[in-house]
Amino acid sequence: MTSLLKRAQRYSDLVAALVVVLVVVMMVVPLPPMLLDLMITANISAALAVVIATLYLPRALDFSSFPSLLLLTTLFRLAINVSVTRLILLHGDAGHVVEAFGKFVVGGNVVVGLVIFLILIVIQFVVVTNGAGRVAEVGARFTLDAMPGKQMAIDADLNAGQITEEEARRRRKEISDEADFYGAMDGASKFVKGDAIAAVLITFVNLAGGIVVGVIQQGMPFGEAINHFSLLSVGDGLCAQIPALLISVATGIIVTRSTSDKDLGTDLAGQVLGQRKAPVVAGAVICAFALVPGLPKLPFLLIGGLMFFGGRAMAKMADRKAAEEAAVAALPKPVSETNPNNPYEALAIDPLELTIGFGLVPLVDSSAGGSLLSRVSAVRKQLAQQLGTVVPKVRIHDEVGLGSHEYALKVRGSEVARGRVMAGHQLALDPGDAFGKVSGVETTEPAFGLPATWIADDGRAEAEALGYTVVDAESVIVTHLTETIRRHVDELLTRQDTRELLDGLKEQNAAVVEEVVPDLLTVGEIQRVLQALLAEGVSIRDLGTILEAIGDKARLTRDPTLLAEYARQALGRTIVAPHVESDHVLKAIALDPAVEQEVSDAIATTAEGEYLAMAPSRAQALLQALATQSEGAVARGRRPVLLCSSRVRRHLRRLCSQALPQLSVCAYNEVTPGINVETIGVVSA
Repeated sequence: MTSLLKRAQRYSDLVAALVVVLVVVMMVVPLPPMLLDLMITANISAALAVVIATLYLPRALDFSSFPSLLLLTTLFRLAINVSVTRLILLHGDAGHVVEAFGKFVVGGNVVVGLVIFLILIVIQFVVVTNGAGRVAEVGARFTLDAMPGKQMAIDADLNAGQITEEEARRRRKEISDEADFYGAMDGASKFVKGDAIAAVLITFVNLAGGIVVGVIQQGMPFGEAINHFSLLSVGDGLCAQIPALLISVATGIIVTRSTSDKDLGTDLAGQVLGQRKAPVVAGAVICAFALVPGLPKLPFLLIGGLMFFGGRAMAKMADRKAAEEAAVAALPKPVSETNPNNPYEALAIDPLELTIGFGLVPLVDSSAGGSLLSRVSAVRKQLAQQLGTVVPKVRIHDEVGLGSHEYALKVRGSEVARGRVMAGHQLALDPGDAFGKVSGVETTEPAFGLPATWIADDGRAEAEALGYTVVDAESVIVTHLTETIRRHVDELLTRQDTRELLDGLKEQNAAVVEEVVPDLLTVGEIQRVLQALLAEGVSIRDLGTILEAIGDKARLTRDPTLLAEYARQALGRTIVAPHVESDHVLKAIALDPAVEQEVSDAIATTAEGEYLAMAPSRAQALLQALATQSEGAVARGRRPVLLCSSRVRRHLRRLCSQALPQLSVCAYNEVTPGINVETIGVVSA
């Protein structure tokens, strides 16, 4: 028997094909009564096995092939009906099973058999099938509606590093399988309903056709023909409807099954019997019914007493179990339990967060065509190449407090930027040479504060023809995210990141790392130097050059701001290159010597370091003069660059960092040989 089962499992892929072939054969080829008895028995057995299997399923998806099985069992049952009908009409005999159902089950009474048959039809068609079909329909709809939110949650967990790529793929597949399953169940439930209708029609066809054949062809008396063929027709109907009802019950169980780690019986026992007061109150009410005149006292007192005293016994057992658990909880906990490995896990803060309103969820949902997640990943890679540091993962999730089309950017839990986009629209920006106006909703581009207009998707071609630059909503968010990361990248660089950068450099240039760390500088001091560079948009990708530069000066000073200035001198070519034109000319704004001397004289030195001690009114006037020259450079289509001495450079940069973030401040000794400097303005406030 074991070897036979193993062989059957080996060829299990042929089962479905054999069932379909068998169905075709049964519909075309007349079967002998003995073989038909075997098929009817197999039909009942299979239906019973399926309904019992559904009782032990923890989740509906564990029986994902059920819709196909439902179709095959329905076809198999209809094929049996066709074969039985052929035997009834040709020979007036349908085998021992059908005859036994016609005589034994209904006691040989045709009227009783018809009534039972109709009752089974009503139960199956009106109650079970109709309810299961509705549940499957609603389940399919709700599952599809919930897919974007579930997939967004998976992608957010993946971006936050809470799950692996394999786990994310598994969860996405599970969501897709769940949607496919309930969609298939919604369609398969129609087969069950059609099977119930077909059973009624086949039974009455057997009855009418059998009477006609018996009276006209076989010469039977009319009464005998009615009695004989009625019993056979009712027997055939019961043989078909009992397994059909079992399959319908299995359908109802599987579509109403919620996700659990236990089977249905265990869940019912735990949830129903877990309500200690319910059986006690119900038992008392049932016992009270025994006092109603005319009602038999024994059944009510027996059932009511069992429920009442059983409920009391369960309550005592539950109290005893709770007391035991409380006693165990009062015992001293082992060291591993009182001192968990990560007690502060709940206090963790995400380095970068992108929170979105509900209306922007489709931008994150890849199944709906959203590409925001992939674009964010591309931004992290691009910034890592440009800035030389690894940008942490961006956690993306929705937030109730935001407007439907709003988004917010957070750095270490604090909001640093916010914007609003119109999903399904395009943002038209005037690069300066556009002619004409476009119709739409006027707004401000969030990353750079430029005037812009939200236009409909079909207006893109017209706007581009007028000279506008047109981008979609996802590009607006990604650009805003990119600029926000650039402005706050120094806050994102941790000591752990610095250690990993040093470890990576050590594999290629071990000598410089071993010389500087930890003999000359600590990891924390190097981190502050790198943060100072990143704060001004200087790439730290050439980490070897930076370490050599600060290592040479580390014996003179350990001040991170001064060391960052020395690193800038070593990186001069990289810093100045973006501002140099193709003819090797650097067009820059210069300081009047008197102004530069005034700034230099205002620098105060304390034990904490240097700072600019300039009168507020004078500092404001200097800022205004710098702003005038910077705006003039921007108007001429140039990115403004201020050249000054290395002594005042960082103080001027700190002075204008808030009011003039677009102004680059470079020192003369950062300009490498071969670059000609052309002064396009002088600050003489």
